[in-house]
Amino acid sequence: MSAAFAAEILGIATHALLAGPERGTPVLLLHGWGASSALMQPVASRLAARGWRTITPDLPGFGASGLPPAVWGVPEYARWALALLDALQVPSAHLIGHSFGGRISLMLGAEHAARIGRIVLVDSAGIPPRRQLAGQIRLRTYKAARAALERLGQRGRADALRAWYGRRYGSSDYQSAGPLREVFVRVVNHDLSEIATRVQRPTLLVWGERDEDTPLWQGRALEQRIPDSGLVVLEGAGHYSYLEQPDRFVTIVDHFYTHD
Repeated sequence: MSAAFAAEILGIATHALLAGPERGTPVLLLHGWGASSALMQPVASRLAARGWRTITPDLPGFGASGLPPAVWGVPEYARWALALLDALQVPSAHLIGHSFGGRISLMLGAEHAARIGRIVLVDSAGIPPRRQLAGQIRLRTYKAARAALERLGQRGRADALRAWYGRRYGSSDYQSAGPLREVFVRVVNHDLSEIATRVQRPTLLVWGERDEDTPLWQGRALEQRIPDSGLVVLEGAGHYSYLEQPDRFVTIVDHFYTHD
């Protein structure tokens, strides 16, 4: 069985795809930044064929779902995910979170573990990248200059400085974020290293060996922090490892969900 789901969740027009038997154990799949439920469908369809009930939403601001009503961070996205489960009358679910979806999954596993089964983090974000010394100095200088302008009441100049800095040094995700730009800044500046130490559910980390967006060292760092966790590396795969090796990925996930 597969069906589209549409409802207002926390005031946001929300779109999701449902698949698999209604009595199957629920799995909530959370996509990465700039993506949509469509990119998770190769995994969702394979899991549904194995008897899992998959729930694959467009996160607020992406796909067919509406924009968040304010500058959301990871905690707000986590609360929205729980509200979605409530709307579907799902008391608990396993998780699969890719990249940004991994951030949300970490928050859910730490703060709302009673609603979560097992967690699969795929090339997950959450650990701050290593910055070169020159970049650290540049960022500190920018923040000091912006703060000084704001203290002097020069809000317009501070905003202009922020816009210039974003154009000059912002990532491609920042450049393309549009109305979600402030959300993006808040999300990527949220260091989840400490949150990871409080994840209370068994967690499997699946990482592409050649991931350049969230490099493998970040997966190893999460494995060290999350109490009950293990890391599987997909050789030759990149940041979208689950799409590059979907059959192997789903076999690994299915085994993790069904075996102690």
